[in-house]
Amino acid sequence: MRTTIQGEEISTPICIAPTGFHCLAWPDGEMSTARAAQAAGICYITSTYASCSLEDIVATAPGGLRWFQLYVHPNRQLNKQLIQKVESLGFKALVITVDAPKIGNRRHNITNQVNLMKNLLLKDLGSPEKGNLMPYLQMSPIDSSICWDDLSWFQSITRLPIILKGILTKEDAELAVKHNVHGIIVSNHGGRQLDEVPASIDALTEVVAAVKGKIEVYLDGGIRTGNDVLKALALGAKCVFLGRPILWGLAYKGEHGVEEVLNILKNEFHTSMTLTDGNQLQCERQTRRTPMRPPLTPQF
Repeated sequence: MRTTIQGEEISTPICIAPTGFHCLAWPDGEMSTARAAQAAGICYITSTYASCSLEDIVATAPGGLRWFQLYVHPNRQLNKQLIQKVESLGFKALVITVDAPKIGNRRHNITNQVNLMKNLLLKDLGSPEKGNLMPYLQMSPIDSSICWDDLSWFQSITRLPIILKGILTKEDAELAVKHNVHGIIVSNHGGRQLDEVPASIDALTEVVAAVKGKIEVYLDGGIRTGNDVLKALALGAKCVFLGRPILWGLAYKGEHGVEEVLNILKNEFHTSMTLTDGNQLQCERQTRRTPMRPPLTPQF
């Protein structure tokens, strides 16, 4: 069940997607998530919107495989400062989210009058000039002008492999290859950005076909069982990333809850692999040993 992503070995192709504000689910927040990922031997993508500092996340799980997810800020200096910081802290890849030039119309948040941000600060998006922390609503602009040509600037300031998160079409997959990125996460942002976009699993096949094996393709969104993991891999994903299930485990029992979620899916995936292989072998044996029977004559 082991595999590699960007040259780093993981124990199973089930990793943790970037989600924000883990301290809402558990007091230790992203530190608990990072410890669970390290214990499981998998990759954890830390969000720009982490509620723990990057230094604390690294310190609590120093041996873990970490990637960093970036929402591109209009302030180029702030982006550069943050990327250099994660590189110095030992993060192994930069994941740029490309499906959020602005925040989608999230009706559930409006209906439920969700205002998470009043008492939350983002620890790693301080002003480069002042070094202070900025409340989310003051710092949150995402650069809506980012385009393919901007990738060369990111490539010029970091040696980290660049992964694009939020690709759903053949055309964008081909452009990703053309611009020399190292990987794609097929994702519809958990269905939270634009209603009625394709499910990630439905977009996966054309993206995999478009890249022609030149870069690695991953998937997030909708993974709930080991069978889901197997389907994604069978359709060409190198691994899957989990979003909501990790937060559910975290809210239940902190890092031990996250470990339980990962173990459930890992065990289910192992069972799915075993039974799929067993069924195939059984079909092969039947084909070799059992002659085809003539169809039964219907009786009236």
